Amino acid sequence: MRTRTLTLAAAGGAALLATAVLPAASASGSVNPRSAQEGSVSAADLLAKVTSCSQISNGKYKTDDETSATVPVCGKSGAVFWKADMDIDCDGQVTSKCNGDTDPWFQDDTAFHQSDGKALRAESLPYVVVPSSSSIWKYTSAGIKGGGVVAVIYNGKVEYAVVGDTGPTKIIGEASYATAKALGIDPDPETGGADSGVTYILFKNSQVSPIESHSAAVSLGDSLAKQFLQNN
Repeated sequence: MRTRTLTLAAAGGAALLATAVLPAASASGSVNPRSAQEGSVSAADLLAKVTSCSQISNGKYKTDDETSATVPVCGKSGAVFWKADMDIDCDGQVTSKCNGDTDPWFQDDTAFHQSDGKALRAESLPYVVVPSSSSIWKYTSAGIKGGGVVAVIYNGKVEYAVVGDTGPTKIIGEASYATAKALGIDPDPETGGADSGVTYILFKNSQVSPIESHSAAVSLGDSLAKQFLQNN
């Protein structure tokens, strides 16, 4: 739930929990480098299905406060998608990377919560921020809910995340520290992010349980991605 007024470069993050996708050569236990691919569906195959947009939003979104509104929400069978930048969301539980000192916009809560009632942990959980409901678009009306699965694609990589937070009503393109890191994007909440080139595919009527299980998101996301390719 962010109300930023300054520009962030955008970002995505790495899931520290999903050790199954760590490369075998990473004997040191470091989370870098991460696998360039989660699941069995390639970035190229997913992107081939979202080359054209059937706009479902009533208007378009800005990627930052000072930019013009150029990003529509598009509809496909079983999913919605948009192509934007990535700002870094570090909200939720206080950690070494996400706190009031590292993030000038830090908030200690997220719109959706873990199964234990606590806020999400942006440093380790890949999640995506959706615009809060407005006259432009209401995410719930499109079958998108907290914990829904999102395929985030950048630079030939696919990272599965969950819908974890809501943001400003007129801005789109934001994901957690962990999402950015997993995609090789600078996850610094103040200076990191990606200016463009990020595709977000949100699968309708999906929900990861518990929301904090990244491995569950990858498993469900891979299955839904396969269905998405078949149905579009």
